Amino acid sequence: MRAIVRNRYGSAEVLRIEEVPKPVPKDDEVLVKVHAASVNPADWRVMRADPFLIRLMGMGLLRPKHSILGADFAGRVEATGASATQFQPGDEVFGDLSPPQGEWGGFAEYVCARETAVALKPSGLTFEQGAAAALAGLTALQGLRDPGRIQPGQRVLINGASGGVGTFAVQIAKSFGAEVTGVCSTRNLDLVRSLGAGHVIDYTQEDCTRSGQLYDLIIDAAAYRSVSDYKRILSPHGIYVLVGGAPARLFQALLLAPWISMTAKKRFCALQSSWRAKANADSLVLLKELLESGKVVPVIDQRYTLEQVPEAIRYVETGRARGKVVITMEDDI
Repeated sequence: MRAIVRNRYGSAEVLRIEEVPKPVPKDDEVLVKVHAASVNPADWRVMRADPFLIRLMGMGLLRPKHSILGADFAGRVEATGASATQFQPGDEVFGDLSPPQGEWGGFAEYVCARETAVALKPSGLTFEQGAAAALAGLTALQGLRDPGRIQPGQRVLINGASGGVGTFAVQIAKSFGAEVTGVCSTRNLDLVRSLGAGHVIDYTQEDCTRSGQLYDLIIDAAAYRSVSDYKRILSPHGIYVLVGGAPARLFQALLLAPWISMTAKKRFCALQSSWRAKANADSLVLLKELLESGKVVPVIDQRYTLEQVPEAIRYVETGRARGKVVITMEDDI
């Protein structure tokens, strides 16, 4: 099969397309013929080992442990492992291969995935839309629901509302009955409004942490400010959840959140997983239901072929993507 492979850390120049053996599913895995994949910021972070600490998190100290990147995928089941019973050959599925539930591999014509990291693709969605949904959708859903404890009627601020996670967070928060405010740049104001945000803040013109408005829940998918800056706009007993942005901010949140929470009487936390969200059957099924209901629609910015994965990663690395960037296999173009 063809795959995008690397054997060292570095910029997108380390990526190349090669013929590699088709994977064989373990007992609890399914083999999927990939029809589409999508790019996440985690791909270029792991590609570059940025920050260096990534090398110490099971990614490989001197050389990459995983030669094929890519977390999100959608396709058809081709074979199942001996103890895999949830899916049959021919089933259309989508899933998330990021650690700890997976070992990457989405930028290839075939992948093996644990059953717990896979769900039936939402009916009515294309493979591209399915591939766009898994990691970003799960990150938004779990951030809002689990540490965020979202409730109907709450005032929710989504920082980074036009990005991959942010576009899902706006829609999911709206579907839960929240009053949503989205923070984005000037060119994305209309997009964020169209996703269901009742209010929008242009961060190039206004500092959302000095608006005077209090929020019950803040979902931060951008992390361009210190977490302590958000104390002044959290309501009493409000919750701040960091779900994206630079790893340095994530580590800062993990270290400082307990102290800030104690001194500010407000709850600060980061979505605690090596790669933010954890794919599991229950969360994937709930995300599938939201997608099938039409309450949540993946926003796709750009489409690339498998050979163009390096170009796609460079684009995501700019931080300018609106929604998701997808990879479509040539057979599906």
